[in-house]
Amino acid sequence: MKKNEKLQVEKTAAFNVDEVESLKEALEKERKNSDEYLNKLKYLQADFENYKKRVNREIGDAVTFGNQKLITELLTVLDELEYAINAGKNSNNKDALLHGVEITLKKLYGLLEKEGLSKIETIGKEFNPFTHEVVQRVSGGGDEELIVEEIRAGFTLKGKVLRPSLVKIAYQPSTDSNFSKKG
Repeated sequence: MKKNEKLQVEKTAAFNVDEVESLKEALEKERKNSDEYLNKLKYLQADFENYKKRVNREIGDAVTFGNQKLITELLTVLDELEYAINAGKNSNNKDALLHGVEITLKKLYGLLEKEGLSKIETIGKEFNPFTHEVVQRVSGGGDEELIVEEIRAGFTLKGKVLRPSLVKIAYQPSTDSNFSKKG
């Protein structure tokens, strides 16, 4: 081998050793970064799992105790009904008992209205299949499809029908006795 070629080979070998060392250092650095990222990911995953558990617990508490205010207010209505029953047992005055129960019923309706409950209007209104349920059709009771009697009140909660009203509606019987026959 010539002296120039030998020198060239030695330089290349030295360069390759330096390059290999540089690559080893870069690889080690990337491994450390990778381990650091993996560790951060594990912590984030643990934090997220803890977050999910906390949110589920808070939702459960909200469901369990969400109606606490309403129930507390209903307890006063319950107390008033018990007072009315006891007063009715100890008195012969039925009018006073009836008046007490009417006041309690008004208070209950007021309490439920505060929570968003509304009574569905019926008598004299046109039948609406989304808010009314027909239990009987009454002939000659007025305009066709007009509600003439409410059997059971219906209610909406913040615009959503909880229970439709059970109603009787008017219809006009057909006076035409000639039916077409299929032949």
